[in-house]
Amino acid sequence: MNQQPISHQKKLKQLEATAICGNDITSSCLYVSALTIAYAGQYAFIALLIVAAVLFAFRKIYGESVGALPLNGGAYNILLNTTSKGNASIAACLTILSYMVTAVISASEAMEYLHSVFPVFPVIVATMVLLTIFLLLTISGISESAIVATIIFITHLAVMALLIVSAIIFLFNHGFDLATINFHTPVKGSLFNVLFLGFSTAMLGISGFESSANFVEEQKEGVFPKTLRNMWVAVTIINPTIALLAVMVLPIGSAVHNQNALLSFMGKNTAGNWLAIIISLDAALVLSGAVLTSFVGVGGLLKRMTLDRILPQMLLKENKKNASPRILIMFYILCLSILFITEGELGPLAGVYTISFLSVMVFFGIGNLLLKIKRSRLPRPEIAAPSTVVLGILGVLIALYGNVKLHPEYLVVFLQYFIPAFLIITIFLERKMVIRYLIIYVNKFFDKLQQATIFSRFHLAKQLRQLNKQAFVFFTKGDDIAVLNKVIIYVRENEITQRLKIVTVLQKEEQMNETFMRDFEALDRAYPDIKIEYIKIHGVFGPELIKRLSKEWNIPQNFMFIGSPGDRFPHRLSDLGGVRLII
Repeated sequence: MNQQPISHQKKLKQLEATAICGNDITSSCLYVSALTIAYAGQYAFIALLIVAAVLFAFRKIYGESVGALPLNGGAYNILLNTTSKGNASIAACLTILSYMVTAVISASEAMEYLHSVFPVFPVIVATMVLLTIFLLLTISGISESAIVATIIFITHLAVMALLIVSAIIFLFNHGFDLATINFHTPVKGSLFNVLFLGFSTAMLGISGFESSANFVEEQKEGVFPKTLRNMWVAVTIINPTIALLAVMVLPIGSAVHNQNALLSFMGKNTAGNWLAIIISLDAALVLSGAVLTSFVGVGGLLKRMTLDRILPQMLLKENKKNASPRILIMFYILCLSILFITEGELGPLAGVYTISFLSVMVFFGIGNLLLKIKRSRLPRPEIAAPSTVVLGILGVLIALYGNVKLHPEYLVVFLQYFIPAFLIITIFLERKMVIRYLIIYVNKFFDKLQQATIFSRFHLAKQLRQLNKQAFVFFTKGDDIAVLNKVIIYVRENEITQRLKIVTVLQKEEQMNETFMRDFEALDRAYPDIKIEYIKIHGVFGPELIKRLSKEWNIPQNFMFIGSPGDRFPHRLSDLGGVRLII
């Protein structure tokens, strides 16, 4: 039996939601400024401002897409409601890989920073301990996680403000001679080339921007667009400012040489050892916050995938805090496996993170274009101009090309992780076909072992019957036969079932016309492999009716479909409990 998600939980406010995803994106200043300076030199701040412009476009893209479909899952959710489960699963696989690598690298780097201040523990063991702490924290509930994330976020912003102020005071005390020398230093290659390479590298500094979309259902109404605004403002101010100040208070060669701990080195140069130590401790803290972002984001995504029957239903079991421990434990085990496989040498994983993260953003942009075409009637709080969407996608594709050009080996490492992960997801997605082939294989392989054959055939056939037994529902207003035909084709191609209920909600005294009934009977005969049941219900279509039918028929609400509602539709899609759009 499929378990319904529990909706009675505390919703996150603006600061809490911003902090959860903001720790990831604002921690980027610890590495992205140095990396951008290495390629763009004194013009690194310009490359980072171009990134801010691209991110502004995606702020509109995310605002429209998630505003129209306010359900957990990010790019997966958008593609699920505009294309097929297969396409959505590709985006989900990329997102999961991105979160896995972000969690492991952030945890390891956090402990490296802490080790630089307190060199009394092995980094790899400390990384395991940190991952375990955040596993337990997220299992304890999102409210508790939000409190920790908020403390980390505010502390990090305060330390970055302290660093910026100390650098400005240093400039006023020591003058701008070094800055003048740096800005007259010739760059390696043309200005266009250094900005292209700097921009490509700097795009890695916006990881975390997509996370808010993966736990939007846990946020209060109207909070999501504010999290996008807040993250955009933070990354637009902090990253270019630190990159500009770095080339004004440090020789460029020195900044590049100390890029692994540029901010600590910068703090030491402008104020002394005390600031360097504070920055190192802050780095350990905020990178730990990025680990929390990964756990919260992937929890929302995997739960949505499980509700859609891509992953085993046993993962849905919730505790009293409305968390899904089995999902979080599975993600935790995957993170530890990466740590053990790489033996703590996480450098090659940069390729997995880079390509996965940027590809997810491309998929989100494509999903937005499909939303405009296929779900044009769906209400949304804001609209991103098609030109804005295209420019945003183009910007990410340029960054993706630039990173692969700089590090061709990234693509090889990425494929080593992506292909097995996608194969596993595909097996779950196509398990109906897999079970059928297993039945054939069992019949042949155990031909001489009758008892084993009977037992195996019975068990596999039982699993197949249970999958096919699950009914799905499509609510129709009396659509013509062509629309209903599209619905049946979608269900056959994307869901594991042999039962479909076509439901019409009628007002009092209202009746369906005879033409529709004749069309329905013809359609029923055209698909003998699916039991199609037509049901008329008198009442008002809305959340209450959906909940009642879900309970009466034992059909999860996310197994119910509707066509795209128009502007006059009186309910938000998020109020319908996960009902999906398929037409």
